Amino acid sequence: LSNKKSSAVYETLEQSNGFYVNSIDKKYRSRTNIPLRIITNGIPNEKLETLFLKEAIQSNMIELKGHRAVGGIRISLYNGVTLEETNQLLNFMRTFQTNNS
Repeated sequence: LSNKKSSAVYETLEQSNGFYVNSIDKKYRSRTNIPLRIITNGIPNEKLETLFLKEAIQSNMIELKGHRAVGGIRISLYNGVTLEETNQLLNFMRTFQTNNS
């Protein structure tokens, strides 16, 4: 289940055409905590990340804010997070990208 959830997230990131970026080398990527940035014009867009987090909260998706030293967004796929919940997040991410790119 852990592999399914993380693979689905990484696939969504890769299909975003550079909108969502995880800069961790593939061989070191975590299945549990996945950091990412929203990139526009080649640089992180903190304004869009703030909007993403706000809209996520409005959709009952919480604790997505990245580490304070790094910023961005962090997806945590702990055991208590179901595949259905992961898919809800991924649908939200795709919709957010469509509405904001």
